[in-house]
Amino acid sequence: MFASLLGRMEWHYFWHGWVQFGGQLAMVGGVLTLLAGMTYFKKWGWLWREWLTTQDAKRIGVMYIIVATVMLLRGFGDAIMLKLQQALASGHSDGFLQPDHFQQIFTAHGTIMIFFVAMGLMFGLINLVLPLMLGSRDVAFPLLNSTSFYLYVAGVVLANISLLYGEFGAVGWLAYPPLSELAYSPGPGVDYWLWSIQIAGVGSLLSGINFIVTILRLRAKGMTLMKMPVFAWSVLGSMILVVFAFPILTGTLFMLSLDRTLGMHYFTADLGGNAMMYINLIWAWGHPEVYILILPAFGMFSEIVATMSRKRLFGYKTMVYALMAITVLSYLVWAHHFFTMGAGGNVNAFFGIMTMVIAIPTGVKVFNWLFTMYKGRIEFFTPMWWFMAFATTFVIGGATGVILAVPAIDFQVHNSLFLVAHFHNTIIGGVVFGYFAGFAYWFPKIFGFRLHERLGKAAVSCWVGGFLLTFIPIYILGMMGATRRLDHYDPSLGWQSLFIVSGVGTLLIGLGVVFQIAQLAYSVWKRHELRDTSGDPWDGRTLEWSVPSPAPQYNFARLPVVVARDAWWEAKRGGKAIFSGAYSDFTLPKNSGVGVFIGAFVAMFGFAMIWHIWWLAVLALVGVATTLIRRTYEEETEYVVTADEAKRLDMKSQKAAA
Repeated sequence: MFASLLGRMEWHYFWHGWVQFGGQLAMVGGVLTLLAGMTYFKKWGWLWREWLTTQDAKRIGVMYIIVATVMLLRGFGDAIMLKLQQALASGHSDGFLQPDHFQQIFTAHGTIMIFFVAMGLMFGLINLVLPLMLGSRDVAFPLLNSTSFYLYVAGVVLANISLLYGEFGAVGWLAYPPLSELAYSPGPGVDYWLWSIQIAGVGSLLSGINFIVTILRLRAKGMTLMKMPVFAWSVLGSMILVVFAFPILTGTLFMLSLDRTLGMHYFTADLGGNAMMYINLIWAWGHPEVYILILPAFGMFSEIVATMSRKRLFGYKTMVYALMAITVLSYLVWAHHFFTMGAGGNVNAFFGIMTMVIAIPTGVKVFNWLFTMYKGRIEFFTPMWWFMAFATTFVIGGATGVILAVPAIDFQVHNSLFLVAHFHNTIIGGVVFGYFAGFAYWFPKIFGFRLHERLGKAAVSCWVGGFLLTFIPIYILGMMGATRRLDHYDPSLGWQSLFIVSGVGTLLIGLGVVFQIAQLAYSVWKRHELRDTSGDPWDGRTLEWSVPSPAPQYNFARLPVVVARDAWWEAKRGGKAIFSGAYSDFTLPKNSGVGVFIGAFVAMFGFAMIWHIWWLAVLALVGVATTLIRRTYEEETEYVVTADEAKRLDMKSQKAAA
């Protein structure tokens, strides 16, 4: 009777070998240390009041970045294990990982880096900056923003529980059927993959809706669409993609879960199912996802290059048109991921041409940045170093993408490490470097002090050198015929030396991560010396630099009035005030634990579905419904900041900044 209440849970899922035990021990030890520290220093009340229940978009953004950083460290650990296995597993040596465990790590690495690192950093930085940049006090739906974050956390929790109890999918990060179907993956690994990204994906969809409404409805007075900063345009394009692409992912994963849970046949050969339908659907989400991630990074680079060059962004309108062109064209290229499916020459030619066409607006942006820098008084602070790292690496990734757009070439290198190198070229060189640049650029606005420059530049140098040392050998290996998901190979192929060089490059990237951690720790230690007393450490151009650092919870005591692009820059140069008129009352949302409880119940629901604990799934859904119904009875969800209080807070923040 007791066993039936636990679904398909069994004791043996706790033990999978000593390598996994090391990961389990590290995770449990880290969590227990955190819990003990919070208890010892009596910080639980502070954590609940000031952070976990906050509705302030900036604090939610910080929490996104913290969680994404933790997942980055775990995903990087997975990468080191993969590289070490490939460097060792040649000939009679089997390496230190079992084949199934290697495939689980491979799947976890891709899933974590895309869904829980890149998406987390993206939403974190948007939350930090977007309302400030638009001249708004908050996002359109603060409670929805909090709920979105905790759905993301629920997905993170499920993905990490798989390390402690159970297993992760050994099916690749997109889980193609029939391998991901029940006949070939009967364990809970694919279900952990399904429910972790399904839940986080719903949170992403809600965030997309929230940010679109924020951009369309909460811009400062006078800020027409064509006066918006380019970063806001890039977020708009990215969130449009989120709103249209993530329902495809949700529907696809739901059908796969029905196949696995209820014995349906959407993607099996039985009863008319078709595995290729899954692959079309997953890439109809998957390729827009690449641009969901890269568009905000393009916007960040646009703000950084213009500010650091002391010039207006060259070709503002062409930059906007390029961003919107990518938004549309990104839906017309998904089939280039499977030119070998046998769709025929006409289909392959169309998607090959469209893939080349989408490279044009991407190239336009690169030239816009270069012309912005031309004859500018460039200051090479750390954010600009990240841009130069991007310009070096991303162009290589773009060029290899155009090569892969030729179906005849793709037939030769499809499923090879050449494709792996190209993908990392665009995601690391574009997305990750972009988000690191944005973090360094806006850090003083959120925390009130700058990051240490020399340590930051050392981190950039290690990342770029390590990146090239890691992936140039991977390109070569791909051309030599090495395939993805390879955990063992024959020594006569001559691949081992290249795998070893690639592994050394990964360690150099790891040194870059160490420098970043040291940079953050040293900057916190020296925060008084690095303090931003002006609120405008870079001599910025947009509205976020018009308020003191760190930005107050309400962002603006008086809302700005915009008359031109680069509103803050124009106000400084023209001597015109962008804050005028009398102070007035305004409202701010009260803290709420609704998002926390919804996230907890949804995580419980996901765990129950993974292990077929049906009573727990029903209980979790009742918990979600009860939380939402209870929220509808709360009448006092906001508090009023009076005009006098707004004036006092404004004067206090200005005095503190001075």
